Amino acid sequence: MSKNVTPQVGSIGWMDLTIADAATTRDFYRAVVGLEPSGVDMGGYEDFMMTPPGGGDPVCGVCHARGSNADLPPVWIPYFIVADIEISLTECEVRGGSRITPVKTMGDARYCVIRDPAGAVCALYQP
Repeated sequence: MSKNVTPQVGSIGWMDLTIADAATTRDFYRAVVGLEPSGVDMGGYEDFMMTPPGGGDPVCGVCHARGSNADLPPVWIPYFIVADIEISLTECEVRGGSRITPVKTMGDARYCVIRDPAGAVCALYQP
């Protein structure tokens, strides 16, 4: 997510793909789409932030299905910006959705992966 801009509520602020072999998949998206990877130390292994050709802010991540990500499905997960993650999670559950992960923190931000009533997966992200 860009550090220079406050993301708008309702927008997609990030995308992650969590799979068993992140290195092979990283190379696939490098060759097919042109995304340039940079490693992110995960304490014993690397996940990858992917940046458009020519630089700029990273636009997505390719992650290993390990640790707290072990149970995530192998699909691109959009991170929707929300104003208040607790209110959004309450609405999710009241309306038939469910949490896949507990609320986690990344710096000052908070996020949680959810499943909607149709079974689609996304994440809620409160900057």
